[in-house]
Amino acid sequence: MQRLGKNLGGYLGERIDLGQRFQAAPKLVQGRGWQMESLPFDGGGELLALTRLAASPKRNVYLSTGIHGDEPAGPLAMLLLLEEDRWPADASLFLCPCLNPTGFPQNRRENFLGKDLNRDYKHFEAAETRTHVAWLTRQPNFDLALCLHEDWEANGFYLYELNPDARPSLAQTMVDAVASVCPIDCAEMIEGRPARGGIIQPSHDPDSRPQWPEAFWLLQHKTRLSYTLEAPSDFPLATRVNALVAAVNAALAG
Repeated sequence: MQRLGKNLGGYLGERIDLGQRFQAAPKLVQGRGWQMESLPFDGGGELLALTRLAASPKRNVYLSTGIHGDEPAGPLAMLLLLEEDRWPADASLFLCPCLNPTGFPQNRRENFLGKDLNRDYKHFEAAETRTHVAWLTRQPNFDLALCLHEDWEANGFYLYELNPDARPSLAQTMVDAVASVCPIDCAEMIEGRPARGGIIQPSHDPDSRPQWPEAFWLLQHKTRLSYTLEAPSDFPLATRVNALVAAVNAALAG
């Protein structure tokens, strides 16, 4: 499978009508034990949060996506996961299906005010970020956090692993699962960081990051095992969606 060659200087691939797509969300969760919560933020928008508590939970799992408005595969993957409903029975689930609802209509990474929300989890300048963190602080700690993304420059799927306590890693399990549906980026350097077989293990020192992404705030406050999954945006949208779904299902089964 080869890159499409569409992305020249930015994401120029398929776009989605997020509002239309998410009209199906209430039907997908109805009767399946989910609680749906609307989280209004200053400026007239709202975030969506979904929670499903297991009867006898052994772990709490958090998933988020849609923090960049030019990365449509993540929200679509979340909808597909909800439709398939293959969630493990022993996990309490905490989902944020779209953290940047104003960015998608403009097909831009940032929100409608030009703020990259995934660099705002240290200073909280954006209303979306403040609203999201306020919701997160009301939730229990997570045993696992998965943040679904895309990279318009990538030659294949890759992921970031934040695992400072050296817990059993899920990284290779996810990469192996994705390899059957999407190429893996096997470059030795990805985004300026050393990588091995599509796995990047960046520094988790808070002083090394003047601007925190969502995953870094989660590591400091809510979890000790966090993965950021990056699908390659220059491949067909269905391939990217399937890559993210395969990675999530592998992590949940691991």
